[in-house]
Amino acid sequence: MSTVQEPVTNVELLSMGAMLRKSIQRWPERVAMRVPEGSDFRSITYTQLGELVRQYAGALKSLGLAKGDRICLQSDNCYEWALTDWGCQSLGVILVPIYPTLPADQAQYIVRDCGAKIVIAGNTDQSAKTKGMAGVQTTLLRGAEGSLDEISKRPGIELSLEDWNAHIDAVDPEEVATFIYTSGTTGQPKGAMLPHRAITWLCSEIKECLPIDENDTFLCFLPMSHVFERFAGQALPISKGACIGYAKNLASLASDMVKVKPTIVLCVPRFLEATREKILDGVKKQSGLKQKLFNLALSQGVTRARGGFAPVAGVLDKVVGSKIREKTGGRIRFFVSGGAALPQHVAEFYMAMGLNVLQGYGLTETTAATCVNHPDDNKYWTVGMPIKDVQVKLAEDGEILVRGRSVMLGYYNLPEETAAAIDSDGWFHTGDIGAWEGKHLKITDRKKDILVLANGKNVAPQPIENKIKESAYIAEAVVFGDGSECCYALIVPNFEKIKAEIESKGMQAPSEHQMAELDAVKKLIKDEMEKVNKDSADFERVKKWVLVDASFSVESGELTPSLKVKRKVVAEKFAKELESLRR
Repeated sequence: MSTVQEPVTNVELLSMGAMLRKSIQRWPERVAMRVPEGSDFRSITYTQLGELVRQYAGALKSLGLAKGDRICLQSDNCYEWALTDWGCQSLGVILVPIYPTLPADQAQYIVRDCGAKIVIAGNTDQSAKTKGMAGVQTTLLRGAEGSLDEISKRPGIELSLEDWNAHIDAVDPEEVATFIYTSGTTGQPKGAMLPHRAITWLCSEIKECLPIDENDTFLCFLPMSHVFERFAGQALPISKGACIGYAKNLASLASDMVKVKPTIVLCVPRFLEATREKILDGVKKQSGLKQKLFNLALSQGVTRARGGFAPVAGVLDKVVGSKIREKTGGRIRFFVSGGAALPQHVAEFYMAMGLNVLQGYGLTETTAATCVNHPDDNKYWTVGMPIKDVQVKLAEDGEILVRGRSVMLGYYNLPEETAAAIDSDGWFHTGDIGAWEGKHLKITDRKKDILVLANGKNVAPQPIENKIKESAYIAEAVVFGDGSECCYALIVPNFEKIKAEIESKGMQAPSEHQMAELDAVKKLIKDEMEKVNKDSADFERVKKWVLVDASFSVESGELTPSLKVKRKVVAEKFAKELESLRR
C-alpha cells in the first residue's frame, strides 16, 4: 500500500518572509510571542514582531550580508534567535543553525562546509568555538555592545517598510531558506538544503492533520537548531497567527508552563518519560490512600484510552488527572511527540491523565513533518497518517519513501550522497522500515540496523531496545548480534534513578563507574532483562549484556545533538566489551 497522490498545483507558494508578512497583515494586534522578562513574560504583537524583524534585517544588512550569503547561528533558545531567523528569511540570507551543545571541532566543520561569512554566537563560550577562523566574523547575538541585538536598536538601522517589502519580494520560494545539518549517526553531518516553499507549503497543508489556529499558544523549549522545533514550533504557529511562549530554560520549564498556559507543546519521548518518572516518584511519597487513588485513576484512564470499559474514569479524573493538568497550565490540547519512537506505555500514561499525545514522523530532509496523528483519530502506537499531498510509499524491502514539496533540494556540495538519497523519480529514501496499519504508518526499524544472526534470522534491534528502555532502571540499550548466535547488548543504567534509590535507604551513592560494578545493580538489571526476554521470541532475546559505567552524552560522542545513539561510534568505542560478548 502507498498514499501516492498527484501533486497539487493550485497551492500558493510563499517565501518565509512573505508568509510572515501575511500573518502580520492578517493578525496585527494578536500576540505573536511571549518572552521572558524578569519573573514574568512580556507580550509582543504581530505588528511589533514585524518592527523587530525589520530592525534585525537592518542589523544583518549592516554586517555586509546579502541575499544568498550564509550565516551560522549557535545559541541556546531565545526569542532573539527567532528574530535573527526571520530577519535572514526577509533578506534571502541562508541561516545555518548549529547546536549549542556541539564541540568546537564539529561547529567549525559546519561553518567551513556551508561557507558562512558570519557566526552569530549566543554567548562568549559559544563564540570561542569559532573565533579566529580565517575569513569568518564572529558576533554575539545579544548582551554586549556590537552584538546583533544591540546593533538592531541603533537609530536608523531599521529597514523601512518599503525596503523590507522589496527584499521579501526578491526572494523566490524555490530558493534555499536554510541548511540544516543532519545529526550524523554514521559519519560527518550533511547540510540538507531546505527551500522556502518546503516550510511554507507544509504550514499550509498540515492544517487537516493538526487543527491549529490563532487561538493557540505554543511553548518553545526544544532546541531551535533542530528541524522539528524550527518548523513546527516557530514557522507553523506564526503562519497560523498563534502565539509562541519562550521558556527561560529547562530548569524553569515547569513554572514557565504554568505562566504561559500553552495549548500545544512539542516534545520528545525523553521529556515525556522523565516527566512521567517525576510524577510517579512524587506519588510514592504520598499517603497510602492517595497512592491507591492515583493507581486506580491510572488503570481506569489507560483502559479508557484503549477503548475499554472504565466506569469510574471520569470521577477519578477530577480528583487525579485535573491536578496534573493544572501543572501544565491547564489548557493543553495536545502534545506532539517526535524525534524518536514514543513508547506506548508513556503515551497511555498521559492519555490516562487527560493529556493527548500525538506521535508524528519526519526527517530533516523532509522538513520535519511527513506523518502525524490527528487528535480525533489518534493511533498513538503509530506515527499517524501522511500529511495532505505528502506522498508516502513502501519499497519492496519495506523502506519508507517520501516525495513532495517538503523534500529537501539535496545535500550541500554532496551530489553523490544526494543522488543516493533521492532517486530519479524524486522519491527520498528515508532509511526507515515501516508498515501500514490501515492509513496509519508504523515505523518498525532502521534499514541499516537490521541484524542477521548466525542462524539466518533477521532481527530488528530498535523494537527490542525500546522494550528494554521501558525499564525505569535503564537509560540506554544498544543491541548487536550480526553473525552471532544470539543478540547481545550494551546497557547504560539509569544512574540518577539508581542513585536516588540508594540514597533513599540512607546510604552514600558511589560514582557511576563504581555503581555499574555493584552486584546489587547487576542483579537489578538482570531482573529487568529477564522481564523483557520473557515476552520475546527466542531469537530476539538478549542473552548477553555488559553494563556501561558512564552515561552516554553529546560531549562524549555517543549521542547526536538530537539525542539519538550513534551506533557506529558506540561500536568503535566499546569494541573490547562487544568482542567479549561475541564469544
